[in-house]
Amino acid sequence: MRDVGWQGVPGRGSLSLTPTVDPELREGAHVGPPGAKQMRRAYGFDEVSIVPGDVTINPELTDVSFTLGNLKLELPFLAAGMDAVVSPRSAAVFSQLGGLAVLNLDGLQTRYDDPDAVFAEIAAAPESEVGALLQRAYSQPVRLELVGERVSAIKRQGARCAVSCTPANAKRFASPAVEAGADVFVVQGTVTTARHSSRSVEGLRFEKLCQQVPVPVVVGNTVSFGPCKDLMETGIAAVLVGVGPSVICTTREVLGIGVPQVTATIDCAAARDQYLQESGRYVPIITDGGIHAGGDLCKAFAAGADAVMLGTLLAVAEEAPGGGYHWGMSAPHAELPRGKRIHVGVRSSLKKIIHGPTSRSDGTENLAGVLRTALGVCGAGTIREFQQAEMVIAPAIKTEGRSFASA
Repeated sequence: MRDVGWQGVPGRGSLSLTPTVDPELREGAHVGPPGAKQMRRAYGFDEVSIVPGDVTINPELTDVSFTLGNLKLELPFLAAGMDAVVSPRSAAVFSQLGGLAVLNLDGLQTRYDDPDAVFAEIAAAPESEVGALLQRAYSQPVRLELVGERVSAIKRQGARCAVSCTPANAKRFASPAVEAGADVFVVQGTVTTARHSSRSVEGLRFEKLCQQVPVPVVVGNTVSFGPCKDLMETGIAAVLVGVGPSVICTTREVLGIGVPQVTATIDCAAARDQYLQESGRYVPIITDGGIHAGGDLCKAFAAGADAVMLGTLLAVAEEAPGGGYHWGMSAPHAELPRGKRIHVGVRSSLKKIIHGPTSRSDGTENLAGVLRTALGVCGAGTIREFQQAEMVIAPAIKTEGRSFASA
């Protein structure tokens, strides 16, 4: 089928994805028979680029802080609620560096008194056995006393603490986590909506959860305008954007479901801005997944993100509990695994990854410097201003002029 064009929407940059019909399609053939399903083009990080601004400013003059409910973070970076990324130790270090780490309450930390031994076993397992091992390791029940203990361990180090769980466990885990001192409560599923049908007498209602939990409630994941706006209308504090983009997630292969992250972020940013117009309340969106280097990170913000959630970029840290391995949180699913274990190695510290200095030229370290530099090049003093940067569709952005590099 022929591609369709896209018209810009005022205030959202030149890449806003409002569909228009190609003139040739109007005059000639249809995309399909009348009444047939139509498709629009969607874009990922590798297919777009950010256009420099008309003016530039010094990176040190930029403000990249992020406000989530009553918390103000120095950096708009969240460490993903994945077992191989966040432990009480790494959460405390990440907090000291200016970000917010999310501890997975459905994970190994709350199932075992000594999770380190299980992490070591997962790291040592041969590829042919790791799937079954993950299922077995995660078959142990979560213990509520460990929920409180892990949160307390983070708070004792003077750190901010966010926790996450699946929608099915939100009502059960919220009280012990908040009572132990959790600052943010994240409810996260592969796809989460405000309207959900189930067999339970009363399913999870985010309006009610927000009233009962005295800390910011963040919900995800979603990729579309309508569901994102529906979630905001429940009173939550932020929305996670992204379905299946991570290197350790196989949702797109198993279910065929997902939207490339640039398009998903633009659509959800449009929902945020419309909801702000209607309600006067600003609900940040957090692009979650698919960010493999600084360029992806910057494109997420230019597409409209207020913050990003990082997984693989942090899994290589010395402080990460995975010991050089990383796996998706749907990998241990008992009936339908949608993730895998990958070897990422141990090659840096969280401090170098976030603040540098670095000698690496691949954009995987000094992420705060990367973001500040991108804002400066585009003449943006704040993240909100950077969201207005022009973007172009550029599928050759990583290969143009690189023939000698691959020779």
